[in-house]
Amino acid sequence: MAEERDVMEYDVVVVGGGPSGLAFAIRLRQLNPDSSICLLEKGAEIGTHSLSGAVMEPGPLDTLWPEWRDNPPEVCVPAGKDEFLFLTREKRYRLPTPPQMKNHGNFIISLGALNRRLAEKAESLEIDVFPGFPAAEALFDEDGRVKGVRCGDMGLEADGSPGPNYAPGVDIHTGLTVLAEGCRGNVSKTLIRKFELDKQASPQTYGLGMKELWQLPEGRGEPGKIQHSQGWPLDRKTYGGSFVYHLENDQVYIGFVVGLDYEDPHFSPFEAFQQFKHHPEMKKLLEGGEIISAGARSIVEGGWQSLPSMDMPGALLIGDAAGTLNVPKIKGIHQAIRSGMEAAEHWHEKGETAGFDARFRASAAGRELKKVRNIRPGFNKGLWRGLFTAAVETATLGKLPRTLPNHADHAALKRLDEQEKLERPWVQRELPPRDRLASVFHAATAHDESQPVHLKVRDPDICVTRCAEEFGNPCTKFCPANVYEMVEEDGQKRLQINAANCVHCKACDIKDPYQIIDWVTPEGGSGPNYQNL
Repeated sequence: MAEERDVMEYDVVVVGGGPSGLAFAIRLRQLNPDSSICLLEKGAEIGTHSLSGAVMEPGPLDTLWPEWRDNPPEVCVPAGKDEFLFLTREKRYRLPTPPQMKNHGNFIISLGALNRRLAEKAESLEIDVFPGFPAAEALFDEDGRVKGVRCGDMGLEADGSPGPNYAPGVDIHTGLTVLAEGCRGNVSKTLIRKFELDKQASPQTYGLGMKELWQLPEGRGEPGKIQHSQGWPLDRKTYGGSFVYHLENDQVYIGFVVGLDYEDPHFSPFEAFQQFKHHPEMKKLLEGGEIISAGARSIVEGGWQSLPSMDMPGALLIGDAAGTLNVPKIKGIHQAIRSGMEAAEHWHEKGETAGFDARFRASAAGRELKKVRNIRPGFNKGLWRGLFTAAVETATLGKLPRTLPNHADHAALKRLDEQEKLERPWVQRELPPRDRLASVFHAATAHDESQPVHLKVRDPDICVTRCAEEFGNPCTKFCPANVYEMVEEDGQKRLQINAANCVHCKACDIKDPYQIIDWVTPEGGSGPNYQNL
Protein backbone atom coordinates (compact mmCIF):
# COMPACT_ATOMS: atom_id res chain seq x y z
CA MET A 1 0.00 0.00 0.00
CA ALA A 2 1.38 3.39 -1.04
CA GLU A 3 2.31 5.71 1.80
CA GLU A 4 -0.03 8.63 2.23
CA ARG A 5 1.65 11.98 1.68
CA ASP A 6 0.52 15.56 1.85
CA VAL A 7 0.23 17.22 -1.56
CA MET A 8 0.79 20.91 -2.25
CA GLU A 9 -0.13 22.43 -5.60
CA TYR A 10 1.61 25.35 -7.27
CA ASP A 11 1.81 26.73 -10.77
CA VAL A 12 5.61 26.45 -10.63
CA VAL A 13 8.13 24.77 -8.34
CA VAL A 14 11.78 25.86 -8.44
CA VAL A 15 14.35 23.39 -7.09
CA GLY A 16 17.36 25.27 -5.75
CA GLY A 17 17.90 28.57 -3.96
CA GLY A 18 20.88 29.77 -5.99
CA PRO A 19 21.06 32.73 -8.40
CA SER A 20 19.39 30.97 -11.36
CA GLY A 21 16.41 29.66 -9.37
CA LEU A 22 15.86 32.90 -7.51
CA ALA A 23 16.20 34.93 -10.72
CA PHE A 24 13.61 32.71 -12.39
CA ALA A 25 11.14 33.08 -9.53
CA ILE A 26 11.56 36.85 -9.29
CA ARG A 27 11.30 37.41 -13.03
CA LEU A 28 8.21 35.21 -13.41
CA ARG A 29 6.50 37.04 -10.55
CA GLN A 30 7.34 40.37 -12.23
CA LEU A 31 5.74 39.12 -15.45
CA ASN A 32 2.81 37.28 -13.88
CA PRO A 33 1.82 38.57 -10.43
CA ASP A 34 -0.94 35.97 -10.12
CA SER A 35 1.21 32.84 -10.57
CA SER A 36 1.76 30.67 -7.50
CA ILE A 37 5.48 29.89 -7.10
CA CYS A 38 7.41 27.96 -4.48
CA LEU A 39 11.16 27.55 -4.23
CA LEU A 40 12.85 24.63 -2.43
CA GLU A 41 16.36 24.85 -0.99
CA LYS A 42 18.19 21.93 0.63
CA GLY A 43 20.24 24.15 2.97
CA ALA A 44 18.87 25.09 6.38
CA GLU A 45 18.88 28.72 5.23
CA ILE A 46 19.29 30.35 1.86
CA GLY A 47 23.00 30.80 1.22
CA THR A 48 24.41 28.25 3.67
CA HIS A 49 25.26 25.82 0.84
CA SER A 50 26.37 28.53 -1.61
CA LEU A 51 30.03 28.78 -2.56
CA SER A 52 31.67 30.52 -5.49
CA GLY A 53 34.82 32.55 -6.19
CA ALA A 54 33.13 35.02 -6.74
CA VAL A 55 33.50 37.99 -9.05
CA MET A 56 30.17 39.04 -10.54
CA GLU A 57 29.33 40.90 -13.72
CA PRO A 58 26.46 43.10 -12.53
CA GLY A 59 24.60 43.63 -15.83
CA PRO A 60 22.04 40.80 -15.59
CA LEU A 61 21.34 41.57 -11.92
CA ASP A 62 20.87 45.25 -12.82
CA THR A 63 18.24 44.17 -15.35
CA LEU A 64 16.46 41.82 -12.95
CA TRP A 65 16.55 44.08 -9.91
CA PRO A 66 17.77 47.63 -10.65
CA GLU A 67 17.61 48.63 -6.98
CA TRP A 68 19.94 45.91 -5.70
CA ARG A 69 22.80 48.39 -5.16
CA ASP A 70 20.67 50.24 -2.58
CA ASN A 71 20.93 47.17 -0.33
CA PRO A 72 23.96 45.20 -1.55
CA PRO A 73 25.16 41.87 -0.09
CA GLU A 74 27.30 42.04 3.04
CA VAL A 75 30.35 41.29 0.88
CA CYS A 76 30.36 43.51 -2.19
CA VAL A 77 33.68 45.11 -3.15
CA PRO A 78 34.21 46.94 -6.47
CA ALA A 79 36.85 45.18 -8.55
CA GLY A 80 40.21 46.91 -8.63
CA LYS A 81 43.58 45.86 -10.01
CA ASP A 82 43.81 42.61 -12.04
CA GLU A 83 46.87 40.36 -12.02
CA PHE A 84 47.40 37.15 -14.01
CA LEU A 85 50.41 35.14 -12.87
CA PHE A 86 52.39 32.08 -13.85
CA LEU A 87 53.96 30.37 -10.83
CA THR A 88 57.00 28.18 -10.46
CA ARG A 89 57.87 26.64 -7.12
CA GLU A 90 59.78 29.73 -5.94
CA LYS A 91 58.91 32.54 -8.34
CA ARG A 92 56.00 34.36 -9.96
CA TYR A 93 55.84 35.86 -13.44
CA ARG A 94 53.32 38.51 -14.39
CA LEU A 95 51.53 37.75 -17.68
CA PRO A 96 49.14 39.94 -19.68
CA THR A 97 45.62 39.58 -18.28
CA PRO A 98 43.41 37.79 -20.85
CA PRO A 99 40.52 39.97 -22.06
CA GLN A 100 37.93 37.58 -20.60
CA MET A 101 39.47 37.96 -17.13
CA LYS A 102 39.50 41.75 -16.93
CA ASN A 103 37.14 42.89 -14.19
CA HIS A 104 36.63 46.63 -14.51
CA GLY A 105 33.06 47.37 -13.41
CA ASN A 106 32.59 44.02 -11.67
CA PHE A 107 32.18 43.21 -7.96
CA ILE A 108 33.81 40.73 -5.60
CA ILE A 109 30.88 39.26 -3.69
CA SER A 110 29.80 36.42 -1.44
CA LEU A 111 27.42 34.21 -3.40
CA GLY A 112 25.71 33.13 -0.17
CA ALA A 113 25.12 36.75 0.79
CA LEU A 114 23.82 37.58 -2.69
CA ASN A 115 21.40 34.65 -2.53
CA ARG A 116 20.09 35.86 0.82
CA ARG A 117 19.34 39.26 -0.70
CA LEU A 118 17.63 37.67 -3.69
CA ALA A 119 15.56 35.47 -1.37
CA GLU A 120 14.47 38.54 0.59
CA LYS A 121 13.38 40.11 -2.70
CA ALA A 122 11.52 36.92 -3.67
CA GLU A 123 9.68 36.78 -0.35
CA SER A 124 8.72 40.45 -0.66
CA LEU A 125 7.03 39.43 -3.93
CA GLU A 126 5.07 36.73 -2.02
CA ILE A 127 7.01 33.82 -3.47
CA ASP A 128 7.02 30.87 -1.04
CA VAL A 129 10.67 30.15 -0.19
CA PHE A 130 11.21 26.88 1.73
CA PRO A 131 14.78 26.31 2.99
CA GLY A 132 15.50 22.94 4.53
CA PHE A 133 13.31 21.10 2.01
CA PRO A 134 15.42 19.19 -0.52
CA ALA A 135 13.78 17.73 -3.60
CA ALA A 136 14.55 14.01 -3.44
CA GLU A 137 12.99 12.85 -6.72
CA ALA A 138 10.87 13.94 -9.66
CA LEU A 139 7.22 12.94 -10.05
CA PHE A 140 5.62 11.99 -13.36
CA ASP A 141 2.10 11.85 -14.76
CA GLU A 142 0.66 8.95 -16.73
CA ASP A 143 2.17 10.31 -19.95
CA GLY A 144 5.68 10.45 -18.50
CA ARG A 145 5.68 14.24 -18.15
CA VAL A 146 7.32 15.77 -15.06
CA LYS A 147 4.51 16.89 -12.76
CA GLY A 148 6.48 18.04 -9.74
CA VAL A 149 8.85 16.76 -7.06
CA ARG A 150 8.81 14.82 -3.83
CA CYS A 151 10.59 16.37 -0.88
CA GLY A 152 12.91 14.18 1.18
CA ASP A 153 11.58 12.23 4.14
CA MET A 154 12.54 13.41 7.62
CA GLY A 155 13.34 11.35 10.71
CA LEU A 156 14.64 8.19 9.06
CA GLU A 157 16.99 5.90 10.98
CA ALA A 158 20.40 4.92 9.58
CA ASP A 159 18.93 1.73 8.06
CA GLY A 160 16.21 3.71 6.26
CA SER A 161 13.40 2.73 8.60
CA PRO A 162 11.08 5.38 10.08
CA GLY A 163 12.26 6.74 13.43
CA PRO A 164 10.13 8.17 16.24
CA ASN A 165 10.08 11.61 14.56
CA TYR A 166 9.46 10.33 11.04
CA ALA A 167 7.59 12.61 8.64
CA PRO A 168 7.12 11.64 4.99
CA GLY A 169 8.21 14.23 2.46
CA VAL A 170 5.57 16.41 0.85
CA ASP A 171 4.66 15.94 -2.82
CA ILE A 172 4.51 19.16 -4.80
CA HIS A 173 2.37 19.02 -7.94
CA THR A 174 2.88 21.72 -10.49
CA GLY A 175 2.54 22.77 -14.10
CA LEU A 176 6.27 23.50 -14.41
CA THR A 177 9.30 22.18 -12.55
CA VAL A 178 12.46 24.28 -12.81
CA LEU A 179 15.69 22.50 -11.95
CA ALA A 180 18.17 25.02 -10.55
CA GLU A 181 20.09 22.62 -8.30
CA GLY A 182 23.54 23.73 -9.41
CA CYS A 183 26.34 21.38 -10.38
CA ARG A 184 25.45 17.67 -10.54
CA GLY A 185 22.09 17.98 -8.79
CA ASN A 186 20.59 14.58 -8.07
CA VAL A 187 17.14 15.28 -9.58
CA SER A 188 18.71 16.96 -12.62
CA LYS A 189 21.10 14.02 -13.09
CA THR A 190 18.19 11.58 -13.02
CA LEU A 191 16.12 13.56 -15.54
CA ILE A 192 19.05 14.11 -17.90
CA ARG A 193 19.46 10.34 -17.98
CA LYS A 194 15.73 9.55 -18.24
CA PHE A 195 15.06 11.93 -21.14
CA GLU A 196 18.51 11.43 -22.74
CA LEU A 197 19.01 15.19 -22.69
CA ASP A 198 22.76 14.84 -23.22
CA LYS A 199 22.46 12.42 -26.15
CA GLN A 200 23.77 14.97 -28.65
CA ALA A 201 26.22 16.65 -26.25
CA SER A 202 29.90 16.16 -25.61
CA PRO A 203 30.61 14.58 -22.19
CA GLN A 204 30.33 17.05 -19.34
CA THR A 205 33.58 17.97 -17.60
CA TYR A 206 34.07 19.47 -14.15
CA GLY A 207 36.49 21.15 -11.80
CA LEU A 208 36.80 20.88 -8.03
CA GLY A 209 36.97 24.30 -6.39
CA MET A 210 38.23 24.79 -2.82
CA LYS A 211 37.97 28.13 -1.07
CA GLU A 212 38.91 29.75 2.22
CA LEU A 213 38.08 33.12 3.76
CA TRP A 214 41.04 34.53 5.71
CA GLN A 215 41.43 37.38 8.15
CA LEU A 216 44.84 38.95 7.46
CA PRO A 217 46.97 41.02 9.81
CA GLU A 218 46.07 44.69 9.80
CA GLY A 219 47.16 46.65 6.73
CA ARG A 220 47.94 43.66 4.52
CA GLY A 221 44.79 43.66 2.41
CA GLU A 222 44.28 45.62 -0.83
CA PRO A 223 40.49 45.93 -1.28
CA GLY A 224 39.41 45.08 -4.82
CA LYS A 225 42.67 43.43 -5.90
CA ILE A 226 42.07 40.32 -8.04
CA GLN A 227 44.77 37.72 -8.76
CA HIS A 228 44.58 34.55 -10.83
CA SER A 229 47.41 32.12 -11.48
CA GLN A 230 48.34 28.98 -13.34
CA GLY A 231 51.36 26.71 -12.95
CA TRP A 232 52.81 25.44 -9.69
CA PRO A 233 51.91 23.23 -7.86
CA LEU A 234 50.14 21.50 -10.76
CA ASP A 235 51.98 19.41 -13.32
CA ARG A 236 51.71 20.42 -16.98
CA LYS A 237 49.03 17.83 -17.74
CA THR A 238 46.64 18.93 -14.99
CA TYR A 239 44.27 21.81 -15.65
CA GLY A 240 43.62 24.30 -12.89
CA GLY A 241 44.68 27.45 -11.13
CA SER A 242 44.14 29.80 -8.23
CA PHE A 243 42.22 32.91 -7.29
CA VAL A 244 42.94 35.52 -4.62
CA TYR A 245 40.31 38.23 -4.09
CA HIS A 246 40.95 41.01 -1.58
CA LEU A 247 37.96 42.22 0.43
CA GLU A 248 37.60 45.09 2.87
CA ASN A 249 38.81 45.00 6.50
CA ASP A 250 41.93 42.98 5.62
CA GLN A 251 39.98 39.91 4.60
CA VAL A 252 40.76 37.83 1.52
CA TYR A 253 39.22 34.97 -0.43
CA ILE A 254 41.81 32.43 -1.51
CA GLY A 255 40.93 29.43 -3.61
CA PHE A 256 42.13 26.75 -5.96
CA VAL A 257 40.40 24.89 -8.80
CA VAL A 258 41.57 21.56 -10.22
CA GLY A 259 40.10 20.04 -13.38
CA LEU A 260 38.56 16.69 -12.44
CA ASP A 261 39.90 15.22 -15.66
CA TYR A 262 43.34 14.81 -14.07
CA GLU A 263 45.14 11.52 -14.79
CA ASP A 264 47.21 10.69 -11.71
CA PRO A 265 45.37 8.37 -9.25
CA HIS A 266 47.82 9.41 -6.49
CA PHE A 267 46.93 13.11 -6.81
CA SER A 268 45.16 15.00 -4.00
CA PRO A 269 43.47 18.29 -5.02
CA PHE A 270 43.23 19.35 -1.37
CA GLU A 271 46.97 18.94 -0.87
CA ALA A 272 47.65 20.90 -4.08
CA PHE A 273 45.56 23.78 -2.68
CA GLN A 274 47.50 23.77 0.59
CA GLN A 275 50.80 23.65 -1.30
CA PHE A 276 49.72 26.67 -3.37
CA LYS A 277 49.25 28.60 -0.12
CA HIS A 278 52.90 27.86 0.68
CA HIS A 279 54.26 29.50 -2.45
CA PRO A 280 56.55 32.29 -1.13
CA GLU A 281 54.18 35.02 -2.37
CA MET A 282 51.09 33.40 -0.87
CA LYS A 283 52.75 32.42 2.38
CA LYS A 284 53.92 36.02 2.83
CA LEU A 285 50.32 37.17 2.39
CA LEU A 286 48.75 34.64 4.77
CA GLU A 287 51.30 34.26 7.59
CA GLY A 288 49.90 35.58 10.83
CA GLY A 289 46.33 35.40 9.56
CA GLU A 290 43.56 32.95 10.38
CA ILE A 291 40.88 31.03 8.50
CA ILE A 292 37.31 32.18 9.09
CA SER A 293 35.45 29.80 6.79
CA ALA A 294 36.27 27.11 4.22
CA GLY A 295 34.47 24.90 1.74
CA ALA A 296 34.50 23.08 -1.58
CA ARG A 297 32.21 22.45 -4.53
CA SER A 298 32.39 21.06 -8.02
CA ILE A 299 32.13 23.39 -10.99
CA VAL A 300 30.61 22.65 -14.41
CA GLU A 301 33.30 23.38 -17.01
CA GLY A 302 32.05 21.77 -20.23
CA GLY A 303 30.46 24.88 -21.71
CA TRP A 304 28.63 25.11 -25.03
CA GLN A 305 29.32 21.64 -26.44
CA SER A 306 28.46 19.86 -23.19
CA LEU A 307 25.13 21.59 -22.56
CA PRO A 308 22.33 19.02 -22.39
CA SER A 309 18.99 19.96 -23.87
CA MET A 310 17.57 22.39 -21.33
CA ASP A 311 13.90 21.56 -21.84
CA MET A 312 11.90 18.38 -21.38
CA PRO A 313 8.21 17.59 -20.89
CA GLY A 314 7.12 19.54 -17.81
CA ALA A 315 10.56 20.77 -16.72
CA LEU A 316 13.48 23.08 -17.50
CA LEU A 317 17.17 23.03 -16.60
CA ILE A 318 18.77 26.38 -15.78
CA GLY A 319 22.09 27.66 -14.43
CA ASP A 320 24.71 25.13 -13.43
CA ALA A 321 22.12 22.35 -13.44
CA ALA A 322 22.70 22.57 -17.20
CA GLY A 323 26.22 24.02 -17.19
CA THR A 324 26.01 27.70 -18.15
CA LEU A 325 29.24 28.82 -16.42
CA ASN A 326 31.81 30.67 -18.55
CA VAL A 327 35.10 28.99 -17.62
CA PRO A 328 37.54 31.37 -19.37
CA LYS A 329 35.91 34.28 -17.55
CA ILE A 330 35.85 32.28 -14.31
CA LYS A 331 32.31 33.53 -13.84
CA GLY A 332 28.91 31.90 -13.66
CA ILE A 333 26.64 34.12 -11.58
CA HIS A 334 25.69 36.49 -14.41
CA GLN A 335 25.05 33.49 -16.67
CA ALA A 336 22.89 31.81 -14.03
CA ILE A 337 20.78 34.94 -13.61
CA ARG A 338 20.46 35.30 -17.38
CA SER A 339 19.31 31.70 -17.80
CA GLY A 340 16.73 32.08 -15.03
CA MET A 341 15.31 35.26 -16.54
CA GLU A 342 15.27 33.75 -20.03
CA ALA A 343 13.40 30.69 -18.75
CA ALA A 344 10.81 32.82 -16.94
CA GLU A 345 10.19 34.91 -20.04
CA HIS A 346 9.89 31.80 -22.21
CA TRP A 347 7.35 30.20 -19.87
CA HIS A 348 5.36 33.42 -19.57
CA GLU A 349 5.22 33.88 -23.34
CA LYS A 350 4.76 30.26 -24.48
CA GLY A 351 3.23 28.41 -21.54
CA GLU A 352 5.23 25.32 -22.50
CA THR A 353 8.76 24.04 -22.07
CA ALA A 354 9.41 23.15 -25.72
CA GLY A 355 11.70 25.60 -27.44
CA PHE A 356 13.56 26.88 -24.38
CA ASP A 357 16.79 25.10 -25.27
CA ALA A 358 16.90 26.78 -28.69
CA ARG A 359 15.98 30.10 -27.14
CA PHE A 360 18.77 29.94 -24.58
CA ARG A 361 21.40 29.00 -27.16
CA ALA A 362 20.38 31.97 -29.31
CA SER A 363 20.39 34.36 -26.33
CA ALA A 364 23.28 36.54 -25.13
CA ALA A 365 24.13 33.85 -22.55
CA GLY A 366 24.29 31.12 -25.18
CA ARG A 367 26.32 33.25 -27.58
CA GLU A 368 28.80 34.00 -24.79
CA LEU A 369 29.36 30.28 -24.22
CA LYS A 370 29.71 29.51 -27.92
CA LYS A 371 32.34 32.20 -28.38
CA VAL A 372 34.69 30.58 -25.81
CA ARG A 373 33.72 26.94 -26.42
CA ASN A 374 37.21 25.75 -27.43
CA ILE A 375 39.27 27.30 -24.64
CA ARG A 376 38.68 24.74 -21.86
CA PRO A 377 39.05 21.61 -24.06
CA GLY A 378 42.19 23.19 -25.52
CA PHE A 379 43.90 22.32 -22.22
CA ASN A 380 43.16 18.60 -22.61
CA LYS A 381 46.61 18.15 -24.18
CA GLY A 382 48.51 20.11 -21.55
CA LEU A 383 49.18 23.60 -20.26
CA TRP A 384 51.23 25.03 -23.13
CA ARG A 385 48.87 23.70 -25.80
CA GLY A 386 45.98 25.12 -23.81
CA LEU A 387 47.50 28.59 -23.49
CA PHE A 388 48.19 28.63 -27.24
CA THR A 389 44.62 27.53 -28.05
CA ALA A 390 43.22 30.16 -25.68
CA ALA A 391 45.24 32.87 -27.43
CA VAL A 392 44.07 31.75 -30.90
CA GLU A 393 40.42 31.47 -29.87
CA THR A 394 40.54 34.89 -28.21
CA ALA A 395 42.16 36.52 -31.24
CA THR A 396 39.60 34.98 -33.63
CA LEU A 397 36.64 35.70 -31.32
CA GLY A 398 35.76 31.99 -31.34
CA LYS A 399 34.83 32.07 -35.02
CA LEU A 400 37.06 29.22 -36.20
CA PRO A 401 34.90 26.50 -37.83
CA ARG A 402 35.60 23.86 -35.21
CA THR A 403 34.26 22.73 -31.87
CA LEU A 404 36.68 20.74 -29.73
CA PRO A 405 35.15 17.85 -27.74
CA ASN A 406 35.29 17.33 -23.99
CA HIS A 407 35.91 13.99 -22.32
CA ALA A 408 34.37 12.28 -19.29
CA ASP A 409 36.43 13.03 -16.18
CA HIS A 410 36.18 9.58 -14.64
CA ALA A 411 37.55 8.00 -17.82
CA ALA A 412 40.67 10.20 -17.74
CA LEU A 413 42.05 8.61 -14.57
CA LYS A 414 44.94 6.26 -15.30
CA ARG A 415 45.40 2.90 -13.65
CA LEU A 416 48.28 2.45 -11.24
CA ASP A 417 50.22 0.34 -13.73
CA GLU A 418 49.78 3.02 -16.43
CA GLN A 419 50.75 6.06 -14.37
CA GLU A 420 54.40 6.79 -13.77
CA LYS A 421 55.10 7.96 -10.24
CA LEU A 422 55.37 11.75 -10.41
CA GLU A 423 57.86 13.48 -8.19
CA ARG A 424 56.03 16.36 -6.55
CA PRO A 425 58.53 18.57 -4.68
CA TRP A 426 55.97 19.69 -2.14
CA VAL A 427 57.01 21.52 0.99
CA GLN A 428 56.36 20.86 4.65
CA ARG A 429 53.15 22.75 5.42
CA GLU A 430 52.92 25.30 8.21
CA LEU A 431 49.74 27.26 7.46
CA PRO A 432 46.32 25.98 8.61
CA PRO A 433 44.37 23.81 8.20
CA ARG A 434 46.56 20.93 9.28
CA ASP A 435 44.46 18.35 7.41
CA ARG A 436 41.12 17.75 5.70
CA LEU A 437 39.22 17.22 8.95
CA ALA A 438 40.38 20.62 10.21
CA SER A 439 39.11 22.13 6.96
CA VAL A 440 35.73 20.45 7.49
CA PHE A 441 35.56 22.18 10.88
CA HIS A 442 35.75 25.54 9.10
CA ALA A 443 32.86 24.49 6.83
CA ALA A 444 30.68 24.00 9.95
CA THR A 445 29.13 20.97 8.27
CA ALA A 446 26.55 18.97 10.21
CA HIS A 447 24.60 15.80 9.43
CA ASP A 448 22.59 13.83 11.97
CA GLU A 449 24.63 10.66 12.52
CA SER A 450 21.44 8.59 12.76
CA GLN A 451 20.16 9.46 9.27
CA PRO A 452 20.80 7.22 6.24
CA VAL A 453 24.13 7.71 4.47
CA HIS A 454 23.49 10.00 1.49
CA LEU A 455 26.49 8.69 -0.49
CA LYS A 456 25.25 5.52 -2.15
CA VAL A 457 27.89 3.03 -3.28
CA ARG A 458 26.15 0.48 -5.46
CA ASP A 459 28.82 -2.24 -5.18
CA PRO A 460 31.19 -1.77 -2.19
CA ASP A 461 33.03 -5.00 -3.07
CA ILE A 462 34.56 -3.19 -6.07
CA CYS A 463 36.18 -0.74 -3.64
CA VAL A 464 38.15 -3.41 -1.78
CA THR A 465 39.01 -5.50 -4.84
CA ARG A 466 39.23 -3.96 -8.31
CA CYS A 467 39.50 -0.31 -7.29
CA ALA A 468 42.19 -0.99 -4.67
CA GLU A 469 44.23 -2.96 -7.19
CA GLU A 470 43.65 -0.86 -10.30
CA PHE A 471 43.46 2.71 -8.96
CA GLY A 472 44.53 2.62 -5.30
CA ASN A 473 41.13 3.88 -4.06
CA PRO A 474 41.32 7.44 -5.44
CA CYS A 475 38.17 8.45 -3.52
CA THR A 476 40.36 8.57 -0.41
CA LYS A 477 42.47 11.24 -2.16
CA PHE A 478 40.12 13.34 -4.30
CA CYS A 479 37.51 13.94 -1.60
CA PRO A 480 38.39 17.25 0.13
CA ALA A 481 36.50 16.31 3.30
CA ASN A 482 37.93 12.85 4.14
CA VAL A 483 34.54 11.21 3.62
CA TYR A 484 36.00 7.98 2.20
CA GLU A 485 38.41 5.78 4.15
CA MET A 486 39.66 2.23 3.67
CA VAL A 487 39.83 0.64 7.12
CA GLU A 488 40.94 -2.81 8.22
CA GLU A 489 38.92 -4.97 10.61
CA ASP A 490 39.77 -8.58 11.51
CA GLY A 491 42.26 -8.69 8.66
CA GLN A 492 39.69 -7.53 6.10
CA LYS A 493 39.55 -4.15 4.41
CA ARG A 494 36.30 -2.29 3.94
CA LEU A 495 35.16 1.10 2.75
CA GLN A 496 34.11 3.44 5.55
CA ILE A 497 31.94 6.41 4.55
CA ASN A 498 32.19 9.34 6.96
CA ALA A 499 29.03 10.97 5.63
CA ALA A 500 28.90 13.54 8.43
CA ASN A 501 32.02 15.18 6.92
CA CYS A 502 30.44 15.75 3.51
CA VAL A 503 30.44 19.34 2.22
CA HIS A 504 28.28 18.41 -0.81
CA CYS A 505 31.01 19.06 -3.38
CA LYS A 506 29.93 15.94 -5.36
CA ALA A 507 33.44 15.20 -6.64
CA CYS A 508 32.90 11.52 -5.75
CA ASP A 509 29.82 11.31 -7.96
CA ILE A 510 31.91 12.72 -10.83
CA LYS A 511 35.43 11.27 -10.49
CA ASP A 512 34.79 7.71 -9.26
CA PRO A 513 36.32 5.59 -12.08
CA TYR A 514 33.57 2.96 -11.91
CA GLN A 515 30.67 5.44 -11.62
CA ILE A 516 29.13 3.48 -8.75
CA ILE A 517 28.83 6.40 -6.29
CA ASP A 518 25.61 8.42 -6.27
CA TRP A 519 25.35 11.58 -4.20
CA VAL A 520 21.74 12.12 -3.10
CA THR A 521 20.23 14.77 -0.86
CA PRO A 522 20.54 14.10 2.88
CA GLU A 523 17.87 15.05 5.39
CA GLY A 524 16.72 18.64 5.00
CA GLY A 525 19.06 21.28 6.35
CA SER A 526 22.05 18.94 6.65
CA GLY A 527 25.41 19.90 5.21
CA PRO A 528 27.79 22.85 5.38
CA ASN A 529 26.96 26.17 6.95
CA TYR A 530 29.07 28.52 4.86
CA GLN A 531 29.51 32.03 6.20
CA ASN A 532 29.92 34.56 3.41
CA LEU A 533 31.75 32.23 1.02
